[in-house]
Amino acid sequence: MGAFRLITWNVNSVRARLEQVARLSHEQRPHILCLQETKVDDNGFPHKAMRAAGYRHVCPRGQRMHHGVAILARVPVVHSYSLDWCGKGDARHIAVRLESGVEVHCFYVPAGGDEPDPETNPRFAHKLAFLDEMRAWAETLDRPVVLVGDLNVAPLETDVWSHKQLRNVISHTPPERTRLDALLAAHDWVDAMRAAVPAEHKLFTWWSYRARDWQASNRGRRLDHIWVSRPLMDRFRTMRVLDDVRDWPRPSDHAPVLADFDDL
Repeated sequence: MGAFRLITWNVNSVRARLEQVARLSHEQRPHILCLQETKVDDNGFPHKAMRAAGYRHVCPRGQRMHHGVAILARVPVVHSYSLDWCGKGDARHIAVRLESGVEVHCFYVPAGGDEPDPETNPRFAHKLAFLDEMRAWAETLDRPVVLVGDLNVAPLETDVWSHKQLRNVISHTPPERTRLDALLAAHDWVDAMRAAVPAEHKLFTWWSYRARDWQASNRGRRLDHIWVSRPLMDRFRTMRVLDDVRDWPRPSDHAPVLADFDDL
């Protein structure tokens, strides 16, 4: 285990998967666990269960039945805050500042619906506007940042099971991929997952519930990301997609992603 371990996971309802969160926390012992799609407001968030799992700081930003993010930390947190995106008041972002000054930002980007046309699909228009707003925010950052979460975009051809079949499917369309590239460049982040696994290799974090045997079909997408400010990359050790968790009882459709650092 590294000196500092971070995990990000779209848990797809934190209350429905309390046992899985506890098991993941026990087996992997992350210093920080970032959750997305918690689907619960802050008053209903399972604070007691998370503290029982060893997290000293529990920082949720939620809303009832929809969206929701949280950062759980075993290490000291000196400040936590949330930003509103696109003026909608959705619970899609939470950030914490560590004693070192490094900030960890946890995002849940809108999925975007089914029709990849912003003129006819307001949900897709919202997703593109959200990514544009993130890029503008990233240009203002003046401190080291680790950005994690379900960004709902698979940017590379090897981030989907079939580029040919999915290139016009939301999560892999050119407008989304172009915007994600611009966001990545806006703060000169490094895509830590692709620093560990070269771009010529397939890499997935999400598999649809519709597949009878998700492992056999392996029709996945890389929707979950860990980005690291370039000056922090000398502390980065390795990354793993914990795809065995996708096969646990009552799983999320996303697998957790783990990153080890020398320190943060």
